[in-house]
Amino acid sequence: MTVASRLLAAALMLTLAACGGSVGTRPSSKPARPAAETPADKAAAEAEKTAADQAAAEKGNPEDRFKASLELMRTKKTAEAEAAFLKLAQDFPDFTGPQMNLGIIYAKSNRLQIATSAFNKAATSNPQNAAAFNWLGIVYRESGNYPMAQQAYEKALAVKPNYPAVHLNLGILLDEYMKRPADAIPHYRQYLQQYGKEDLRVLAWIAEIEAAQKAAAPAAPAPAATSGGAAK
Repeated sequence: MTVASRLLAAALMLTLAACGGSVGTRPSSKPARPAAETPADKAAAEAEKTAADQAAAEKGNPEDRFKASLELMRTKKTAEAEAAFLKLAQDFPDFTGPQMNLGIIYAKSNRLQIATSAFNKAATSNPQNAAAFNWLGIVYRESGNYPMAQQAYEKALAVKPNYPAVHLNLGILLDEYMKRPADAIPHYRQYLQQYGKEDLRVLAWIAEIEAAQKAAAPAAPAPAATSGGAAK
């Protein structure tokens, strides 16, 4: 049913309810005419609109403010950038960019708890934000919560399967922190494939894991000796 159809049906239902009977019953009295808008009502509506326009003007253009905040961050004016992003997040709570950059500022200054909160807000506002889940994985790892870090990385890959940084981070988590090097190899290989060029560090890690696997493999049993001399 279209919106127009729903509105018409609702209007018909309200009409029937007002009549207090079947379709053929006439109301005993005419419905009251809605009161006309008074000058005071108009003035109040105009004042409300003016206040809303003024508030929007005071907030400024969010894109311009975001670019200015990023420039503060780029030039290492971290305190000013943090304050700017906080104000942006307050004025535009539905935007994920300010929360993301606040999370990065917090993470880099080792304020892991509030960094986690900022990235969670960004991920909740936009569940397709793979970068937010990647950063969540990093701060959970740094906090020592490895299962949550793995879960965050996997959510990032569910959104963006070919995200090289996430494959690398998940590989490192599994290899170095969770002591599951065999599970890390596919992610290291995916990272190399998506990265598009050689990374000698990661190639060395793969070689090291495979060498350790080979050394740990049980030796093949020697062939049983046969009786009698060698055939001529």
